[in-house]
Amino acid sequence: MKLLIDAGNTRIKWALADGSEADRGNWLRSGVLPVEQAGELSQQFTGLEGIRQVWVSNVAGEEIAQHIRNAGTGLSAQPRFIIAQEAQCGVRNGYSSPSQLGSDRWAALIAAWHLVHGTCLVVNSGTATTVDALSATGEFIGGLISPGVELMQRSLRGATVQLQAAQAGKYASFPLNTADALYSGALQASCGAIERQHVLLGDSSAPVVLSGGAEAVLRNRLNVPLLIVDNLVLQGLWLIAQETNA
Repeated sequence: MKLLIDAGNTRIKWALADGSEADRGNWLRSGVLPVEQAGELSQQFTGLEGIRQVWVSNVAGEEIAQHIRNAGTGLSAQPRFIIAQEAQCGVRNGYSSPSQLGSDRWAALIAAWHLVHGTCLVVNSGTATTVDALSATGEFIGGLISPGVELMQRSLRGATVQLQAAQAGKYASFPLNTADALYSGALQASCGAIERQHVLLGDSSAPVVLSGGAEAVLRNRLNVPLLIVDNLVLQGLWLIAQETNA
């Protein structure tokens, strides 16, 4: 069995998987932990048996990586931290320095390619929103990183005195109060970036593979073909593990 760990900026997701490609995404067990509680990972893994491999995507820094290593001491396998490659699992990496591409983006690209096998945008919407493009032949041709919907609002509140007291807002096409203006502005900015990149792809039928914590608030505001996928990074980790073992 394989333990898959996706350590992001806000949350650590994990899943226990086994078997063949048909089982991808059908986890035996799974869990989510805020990054500030990373020291409790070992408790999350209590009772997990038969783990032969641990695969990790970590973009949360060395302190979190050490917590993951510590949690792995009670398991029968040491964590393998992935880094982006020049080519892997059918995807070619066009980044100017391939290893500098975030491991989460790389795993998500691999998962999306195996779902679509064609031109698509891969959008992970969490603390940051990443909008990455895959060509029809599986080449990563570039992407964007922008603040996520929540981070945009927090940044504005932190930098602008008159907005600090704004409460949580709701979406409106033309907001008439500050809270709604903040929320709608952040949501529209994210949707605009995604839709603009979709236009630049030059294929109106290409799907946007959408995942991440803000997926629910984005999906109803996007005017593009959507493929909603939970835990895209974990699925990519599973594929990387399968290819490495093969």
